[in-house]
Amino acid sequence: MSKILRILISLILIAGLGGAAWWYYRPSSGNDALTLYGNVDLRQASLAFNGSERIAEVLAEEGDVVGKGQVLARLDTSRLAPQVQQAEATVAAQQAALLQLKNGSRPEEIAQARANLASAQADALNAKAQFERQSVLTANATASKQDLDTARAAAAVANAKVDVAQSALALAIAGPRVEEISQSEAQLRGSEAQLALMRQQLADAQLFAPFEGVVRSRLMEPGEIAAPGKPVFSLATRGTKWVRAYVSETNLGHLRPGMRARITTDSFPDQPLDGWVGFISPVAEFTPKTVETTDLRTSLVYEVRVFVEDRKDVLRLGMPATVQLLPEAAPHTAAPETDTKP
Repeated sequence: MSKILRILISLILIAGLGGAAWWYYRPSSGNDALTLYGNVDLRQASLAFNGSERIAEVLAEEGDVVGKGQVLARLDTSRLAPQVQQAEATVAAQQAALLQLKNGSRPEEIAQARANLASAQADALNAKAQFERQSVLTANATASKQDLDTARAAAAVANAKVDVAQSALALAIAGPRVEEISQSEAQLRGSEAQLALMRQQLADAQLFAPFEGVVRSRLMEPGEIAAPGKPVFSLATRGTKWVRAYVSETNLGHLRPGMRARITTDSFPDQPLDGWVGFISPVAEFTPKTVETTDLRTSLVYEVRVFVEDRKDVLRLGMPATVQLLPEAAPHTAAPETDTKP
């Protein structure tokens, strides 16, 4: 009887071991969910002013939700604003000078030049007549040679004044040279460029939010000197979010971009969020050396970024999350920002 009992016990043990072996080595049905663990990540930006000046106002607090284009801080513009006004006055003066050159001489200026020429010609005729009379008187010994020389010099001066008046009339009629207009235009462009730079510097005195987000850190206060390399705020986006997780080398072959996923957190375990695999790192991390043995290969991990549709904005930066990847689900066909790492 004991022999039969021992045989039954042996058969039961063999059956149990066989069943356990079959369960362990059974083929996978392909419907098992791969579970990963990671933390919520999102895009961030460090915001700094473009110029160096004292901060006048800081208009946002940590935790504030800000919209795209909202003013977050302002610089002191007490020195910059007068420089902009000076540049505007310079541009206005050069615009007027260029317009004057392009319009040429006014009719009144040409008429004045003609009148000056007529006056010079009349003086020249009178001087010529005086010289002729002095020549006759000197020939008759009635006038001295000095008087003749004086009359001759006066006639030459009068003729020179006629030449000057004729040149002035020709210049008034011709107007400014093309080179003068080009020079004035170049000076105006330089002043306009300087004015544009000053206006941009004045506009840069305000720090705007580049996207809708949440203020994570307020790093500077009014009275401090801002600089391009000194962030004033750290801003986190409220849009694209993902779970940064890691998958072992043995499970890497079961993942593919676009694979659907369910994301749960400790805060909301009964409210899973939909997601999809958007990035699979091509490089293993924590690699001990270039070539690994079979045992070491199983310890390699690859970064996986699982994007999340967080419409209610419940996920926070760094929050632990659990990701269940469903191989049988249809892949996500959208084109998320997954081709580069932040």
